[in-house]
Amino acid sequence: MQALVDAHCHLDFPAFTGRLDAVLARARAAGVSQCVIPGVRRADWARVRSVSEGHDGLWYCLGIHPWFVDEHDEADLQALEQAVLARDSRCVAVGECGLDRLHGSLDAQQPWFDRQVALARDGDLPLVIHSVRTHDEVAATLRRFRWRGRALVHGFSGSVQQAQRLVELGCCIGVGGVITHPRATRTRAAIKAIPEHALVLETDAPDMAPAGVAAGENAPEYLRQILSVLAELRATSPDQLAPVLYDNTRRLFGWSGS
Repeated sequence: MQALVDAHCHLDFPAFTGRLDAVLARARAAGVSQCVIPGVRRADWARVRSVSEGHDGLWYCLGIHPWFVDEHDEADLQALEQAVLARDSRCVAVGECGLDRLHGSLDAQQPWFDRQVALARDGDLPLVIHSVRTHDEVAATLRRFRWRGRALVHGFSGSVQQAQRLVELGCCIGVGGVITHPRATRTRAAIKAIPEHALVLETDAPDMAPAGVAAGENAPEYLRQILSVLAELRATSPDQLAPVLYDNTRRLFGWSGS
């Protein structure tokens, strides 16, 4: 079975407390060999590290999510900079950070996103981006910072044109459970159209459940279901697509070797 990587899943969240070993065992049985856990606020960073360090095949990133900017101050940004530039081998990116039009104020979120883009750029680190109805603003921010690095726009749900602009800026597009829902016609069309070298798989577990999975019950084991739908959309087979996605994810996070 071709190995898969879940590029974005919140295995530190309370939904997995007390059952993480079983969740990871089912993921491995489904061929998911590695997972990346994004940090969303300083209060959770220690837990993110601990979960990652306690299990083989888990990696993490640290960031300040747009939902939680009001909880933070300048000292937290300085702590973030110190943490990610310490070059812990398991810390693979800056994020989750970004913009969200449906939660809070974009004016309040933008300076926090700017600082984290600058941190990733100056530290030559990948960036993990949360973008909800703000793909144009995210693209404009990356252009303003003359972004030339690697980035993941996670949970993408947008148009072909928006996806293409992000890919032109060096972004990978996170493909998750959204595409398994037939009503997501715009996102499915975008994912079908963009180059396969820009696609990576993710679950956003426990959220963003694929079709047939109850809300809040998503887990890395469902990554193969997402792969199957993606292969169908792109008129190829899961076996042909899986190694490409695996290599894309390794390139995104700067992993070398097999």
